[in-house]
Amino acid sequence: MTRMVRRDGFGDTTRSDPPTVSARSGRAGRRAAVRPVRLDWYAAVWSLPLVLWQLLFFVVPLVFLACLSFWLVRNYRMVPGFDVVNWVGMYGKDYFQDAYGLTFGLAALSTVAASLIAFPCAYALAFKVSDTTRRWAIFFLIIPFFTSYLVRIYAWQVIIAEHGVINAALARLGLDPFIMLNTGLGTLIGYLTLCLPLVVILQTFSLAAVDRTLIEAAHNLGCGRIRTVFAVVVPLAKVGLIIGAVFCFILSFGDFVSPYYLGGSRPPTLSILIIDTTKSGQQWPKAAVVAVTMIATLLVVAFAAVSAAYRKRT
Repeated sequence: MTRMVRRDGFGDTTRSDPPTVSARSGRAGRRAAVRPVRLDWYAAVWSLPLVLWQLLFFVVPLVFLACLSFWLVRNYRMVPGFDVVNWVGMYGKDYFQDAYGLTFGLAALSTVAASLIAFPCAYALAFKVSDTTRRWAIFFLIIPFFTSYLVRIYAWQVIIAEHGVINAALARLGLDPFIMLNTGLGTLIGYLTLCLPLVVILQTFSLAAVDRTLIEAAHNLGCGRIRTVFAVVVPLAKVGLIIGAVFCFILSFGDFVSPYYLGGSRPPTLSILIIDTTKSGQQWPKAAVVAVTMIATLLVVAFAAVSAAYRKRT
């Protein structure tokens, strides 16, 4: 702003020029910077049920378990307190470390196996069949969830037992029976029964959303089919592939039915260890230590996987 002085017969008169454009824009920017942030009440109200659901059924039970893990059991009664003896005792036990390693290893193996088995199926449904066939295939993949998971596991007991359907067929071929029940293989079969249809569905949706023009461009540039799959299709469908693997790991890591009925529960997984711990003198605080450890592991794996899924390539 400039100030001009005019001298005339009536004395000195000072006149100010109007503010320049830069000055006006500077004041407008400062007003915008101090403008208060308004809460979007419409979005807040509609998101409230989800927030309440997470608080009531996830945050509150998790906090309760964390507090319970510091309580003590005296004369078969839980006493409120704050003592790390349960954590030190459980983490120092060899059977807890063995159970953790077994649970994590079986869940990881199930995740890798389900992802590898599901990918060819999902690829065929996404690129090789019509939309009508894909819809019917997804419908049939959903049907197993209409029945109880426990019923399907009981059916697998009949199939993989020592004198079950598979070994009866092997006996007709003159082969010795193959022990599958009450082994790690039986547990893995149960995990795949639980997770494989879901992984196929998630991978199919992700692959079906891939832009076909990018695949055609890769072919035009000389990429073969295999190279196109790994250089174009897989990176574009990375989010869906990783999310499917995460769901498989979460379901397998916390499953109780398969390791108990198909794996024989020996050696125990963490979910079976929780039941065994509660049965031995009502040791609920020690069982809470196992449960909190499982939840913490799943949160770390889930956050790491989601970060990898949405990380942009540099």
